[in-house]
Amino acid sequence: MMRNSIRAAAALATACAVLATTTLPSLANPRLVVDVNTLKVFEHEDMFQKWYPASLTKLMTAYTTFRAIKAGQLTLESPVVMSKNAASEPPSKMFYKPGQAMTLDSALKMMLVKSANDVAVAIAETVGGSESAFIDRMNAEARRIGMTSSHFINPNGLPGKGQYTTARDLAVLAITLRREFPEYASYFALEGITTGKKDYANYNMLIGRFDGADGMKTGFICASGFNQVSSARRNGRSVISVVLGADSLGARADESARLLQMALTTSGGGKPSLTAIAPYGGTRDAVVDVSKEICSKEAAKIRSEGRDEAGRQKLLSPYIHEINRPLKLVFAGLIPGSKERGGSDVVGQGDIANVPVPVPRPSF
Repeated sequence: MMRNSIRAAAALATACAVLATTTLPSLANPRLVVDVNTLKVFEHEDMFQKWYPASLTKLMTAYTTFRAIKAGQLTLESPVVMSKNAASEPPSKMFYKPGQAMTLDSALKMMLVKSANDVAVAIAETVGGSESAFIDRMNAEARRIGMTSSHFINPNGLPGKGQYTTARDLAVLAITLRREFPEYASYFALEGITTGKKDYANYNMLIGRFDGADGMKTGFICASGFNQVSSARRNGRSVISVVLGADSLGARADESARLLQMALTTSGGGKPSLTAIAPYGGTRDAVVDVSKEICSKEAAKIRSEGRDEAGRQKLLSPYIHEINRPLKLVFAGLIPGSKERGGSDVVGQGDIANVPVPVPRPSF
């Protein structure tokens, strides 16, 4: 038995050595993990570096929408009608036709689980009266809650000049969502949705796979790399992690799990408060663009080598386990009488669905 243990240890060491030789060049990787209640920061790096938010932008779209609901401007049952402008957005999207409608409740689920860019714009138009008016609201809300280094130019996170944030600001947003709107926390914790015709798994691989995980959102564009804001709760403690610029879908999940686990199992004694950490870093004014590293042929090859025989990207974290049951799906579809167009699997730069779903894989 001792020999078997030695062989196993040797095999693990060899595997780790091989993995170390097949990683991407070192990238800037802003990250932090913070306690929602005490604001104690357990770990941080480059948290003031400006970064492209990609689909993490949809957290601000959701927050701005919740504020409008709270103000009595609309309800979760209000219709969200797909406009020509919204329908023209590139994927990831639901591919609904102009004139088709869904409830705001369904629209939020599509936006946060499928990361649908067309639905995000439709929500913006419904809440703000126009997309531009909604964007003005997003930026006003960001300033109000203390996101000091963020600016938004659209409600879905598609790349463009003037769209940026920081890991610190995203933590502020996530904490504000948790504190101000606990009644909407379930929107960020869905394992998947179904339209009745097609099922969609959440891109956040911690939900249902990391003990205590309860949200929040992922995002990817070439310029930002793989981003993730995650939250988890155990024993009455709630923590938020932010990971920006990871080199793969699996890497962002692994790093998010590490940060959450560390914070949930460590005392906050002696840790600095989020509000007490002064800005640092010499390149804060520039928005980092990692397109060459993330979307190069070399990077694609390395990510391909990190997949199993079924094409699923492997996860290395010991804190992430498989879901050995069907995913829990909730309905998110069109309002009855609004005919649904057949879905499509075509995806674009604003979506990570072109990366095979990693292990553990949804059952559908």
